[in-house]
Parts: sequence; structure tokens; C-alpha cells
Amino acid sequence: MTSAPVITIFIDADACPVKDETYRVAARYGLKTFVVSNSFMQIPASPLIERVIVDAGPDIADDWIAERATKGDIVVTNDIPLADRVLKSGAAAIKPNGQPFTPDSIGAALAQRSIMEHIRSTGEITGGPRPFDRADRSRFLQALDTAIQKSRRTPR
Repeated sequence: MTSAPVITIFIDADACPVKDETYRVAARYGLKTFVVSNSFMQIPASPLIERVIVDAGPDIADDWIAERATKGDIVVTNDIPLADRVLKSGAAAIKPNGQPFTPDSIGAALAQRSIMEHIRSTGEITGGPRPFDRADRSRFLQALDTAIQKSRRTPR
């Protein structure tokens, strides 16, 4: 009898609105979860949840996650370059609104990000993302559950 593969969840936590939802789903499956940020964050008392505080600076938390996420792991992030890095290592990446990053979609997401950075650099005001709502939270829960199920079926 083979056991299910070990899955680790990494949360890019500094601006993540679905930390509590991730904790609940991870607990249901008994999955280790790393909460990675550059400042102190309260986390539930659980041997399955570990807080990681990295130095402040661009991409320090991203680097920590990307260096550890491997095939079958799941990363919760809005950061497109981080999602690209973890997808290349075989991990899954999910936005807090439930939208998965995929090998097929990441190229377009990187290109769109580059275009928007260029537009903002010219002084254009582009507005921000729409407000996070209950439907986003629901989509996230479904996407995380789906990613865990898929990862459990994927040989390591």
C-alpha cells in the first residue's frame, strides 16, 4: 500500500486575504503550511502551521518560497513572477481569488504584468484590482481543494 504524497502549502502572506481559509483546508487534510512574510503575523497554534519571517526587501519572501516549493506542493500568491518560478518546479500556484496559475496562462500573465508596469511608469493611473469579495473566497476554497486532490493523485 502506498501512502499519499506529502503536500506542503506555502502562503505568500503579507497581503493574503485567505490565510484563515487556507489554515482550515490544510488542517482538514493534515498538511504542513508555511506562512511566509517579512513581518510578524499571528497564526493559529498548530504543529502543522509554521510562521517564517524573512528580511524585508524585494522578493525575499518569494525567494524563500521558490527555493522550497517542489512538485506537488501548493503556493497561495498573487505574485506572478513567484507563480512562474514555482510552476517551473512542479508546484501549483493559486491566486487568493481562486484563479489558478497554469503553465498555459503564466506567459500571458507575465506579459500583462510587464505592460501594466510600463503604463504605470509613464505616470498613467491604472486603478487597482476590484475589491475582494465572498465569491472570491468561495472560489479560492474550491480551487485549493481541487489543487490538493490533484496533487494527491500526482506521482512525485
